[in-house]
Amino acid sequence: MKFSILASGSTGNSMVVEAAGRKVLVDAGLSAKKIDQLLQDRGISGKELDAIMITHEHADHIKGVGALARKYDLPVMANEKTWTQLDKQLGQIAEDRRVVMQTGEMRDFGELKVESYAISHDAAEPVGYCFYHGEEKLGLATDLGYVSSKVKETIEDSDVLVLESNHDVQMLRMGHYPWNIKRRILSDVGHLSNEAAGEALSEMASGKTKRVYLAHLSRDHNLMDLARMTVQQVLEERNVTVGGQPVELLDTFFDRATKWDTLSRD
Repeated sequence: MKFSILASGSTGNSMVVEAAGRKVLVDAGLSAKKIDQLLQDRGISGKELDAIMITHEHADHIKGVGALARKYDLPVMANEKTWTQLDKQLGQIAEDRRVVMQTGEMRDFGELKVESYAISHDAAEPVGYCFYHGEEKLGLATDLGYVSSKVKETIEDSDVLVLESNHDVQMLRMGHYPWNIKRRILSDVGHLSNEAAGEALSEMASGKTKRVYLAHLSRDHNLMDLARMTVQQVLEERNVTVGGQPVELLDTFFDRATKWDTLSRD
C-alpha cells in the first residue's frame, strides 16, 4: 500500500491511497482542477479512482468533490448524516453514485480495505478512516477536538499514521481570530493542538508505528518546526520510542503533495 497527502490544512485537504491497483481519494477540498493536477503529478488520472470517500462536509474537505465525481463518474461515499449536508453543497450527483457508508463500516476495494470510525468535530457525523492491505495499516485522524479512547484503540496499531497537529495553543490565544472561533477550535469538537497530538501519540504509538505525518496545520497559528518540536518533546518526556528509535515525524503541506510513501518499506 502507498499513499500521498495531496494537500493538508484549512485551505484544502485531500489524500490518495493505492493498493493492488485500486485507488481511493479521501476528501477533495481544493478545486477539481487542482486535484486533477496533483493526481497527475502522482502519475494518476481521475478516471483510475475507485471512489471518493468523505470525512465530513466542511468546505475544505469537499470543495472539488462534486465536479470530480461528475467528470469521472465516480461513486461518492459518506455516512447518512453527512449526506444530508452534502446534498446542499455538491450539486447533482447521480443516484447510483451516492453511496452510504455508515460509520464503523468496512468496505473492500479488491485487496484494499477501508474502515470508517467516529471522531469528535463540529460536523454532522465526522469520521476518520483506516486503510488495510494484508498486514499493512494506514490510519487517518484529522479534524478532531480530542482523541477518545475509542479512536486510540482504532488507530493505535497503524504502521503509518496521519495525525492532526493543528495549532499552538499560545499562538491561537494571541492570534487575530474572534474569541468565538478560538473557543470552537480549542473545544472538544474543534481541532487538535500540537501538545494534544503529542500526548495522544505517546499513548498509542506501538512498536508497529514507523512514521507519523503531522497534518492540518494552521497557517495562522502554527509552524511546521514548532509542531514537530512540540510533539517530539512530549514523546521524549514520556520516553516513547519505536524499536529504541524516536518516532519519525513528517511534514504535510497546504500547497503541495507529499511524496509517495510505501508502508512496506523498512
